Amino acid sequence: MLAGRSRLALTVGAALLLLLPFAVDLLLGRGWVRITDFALLYIMLALGLNIVVGYAGLLDLGYIAFFAVGAYTYALLGSPQFGLHWPVWLVLPLGASLSCLFGVLLGAPTLRLRGDYLAIVTLGFGEIIRIFLNNLNGPVNITNGPQGISRIDPVAVGGFSLGTTQHLGGLELPSVHLYYYLFLGCTLLVILVSLRLEKSRIGRAWMAIREDEVAAEAMGINTRNIKLLAFAMGATFGGLSGGLFAGFQGFVSPESFGLMESIMILCMVVLGGMGNIGGVVLGGVLLVLLPEAFRHGAGPVQQMLLGRIIIDPESLRMLLFGLALILVMLVRPAGLWPSVRRQRELTADDGAAQQEQDTVYDASR
Repeated sequence: MLAGRSRLALTVGAALLLLLPFAVDLLLGRGWVRITDFALLYIMLALGLNIVVGYAGLLDLGYIAFFAVGAYTYALLGSPQFGLHWPVWLVLPLGASLSCLFGVLLGAPTLRLRGDYLAIVTLGFGEIIRIFLNNLNGPVNITNGPQGISRIDPVAVGGFSLGTTQHLGGLELPSVHLYYYLFLGCTLLVILVSLRLEKSRIGRAWMAIREDEVAAEAMGINTRNIKLLAFAMGATFGGLSGGLFAGFQGFVSPESFGLMESIMILCMVVLGGMGNIGGVVLGGVLLVLLPEAFRHGAGPVQQMLLGRIIIDPESLRMLLFGLALILVMLVRPAGLWPSVRRQRELTADDGAAQQEQDTVYDASR
């Protein structure tokens, strides 16, 4: 009975996901399908950061740098900038691999840092990457500086390009719909990998380090390698997302990889629920859709209630967005959908010591 209900729920969920872009296009317009595509990209980013912050407990404020590495790798190898137009099946893995390498380079010198000190170093790393890309236009022009790289090749496999409308079996699929299905498949793959990591010995080791690094090391966990692996895995997901972003957007510039983007991705993890994949997905959806809803609704609501627009919709959008975040953190400090372990950490201080001991013991098994 339960197995049949589970299969029915999966079938209904899959059908809803497949039909979602058509429903959004019909009800809200094609612009909201594009926003949905960006939501899937940010969910992939948030899931990668969740490995570093949610599982291993390493505060990373420069995560957007790996997104930039993946995006610029795709842009440089798939645009007229160098006259190279490498296939996507080669460029995307290369961008993810380079981001993984940068993740190790970031993690290696920060192994002994914790808390605020780690946050400051990672923040500096993210800003260094952005400034580096912004100034790498002389004496040899590589990144085209602040002007960015345009005319980037869309994602294409063989003669099937996602940058143009395609007709399949009499069904017209616009570009934003095609990218939706690509991003959905990649997001589901990232979720599957995250689930496998969470339930593995490596995942238990990450959680043990998050609870008490000294106790984890005393139980025989190689904290150095495990922390480097967390940085590498998170960076790989970020690089993959960056490559997809470049192919989808067709343009990249250093302005897309600023500090606020890192803060936004971290808010997705914290707001949704650190360490819980479902919560991170929920946080990613809300933090992409809510600002856009405020952007489109702030002006008409003022016009309806006051007869004119008093506060600029863009400024009001950020104000309402900030108030919503504060309210959620006051009501749900563990996040909207926290993991069971994380919720116990914040609500049951009496059992904290026993929980920490159990986590370290499980990781050492």
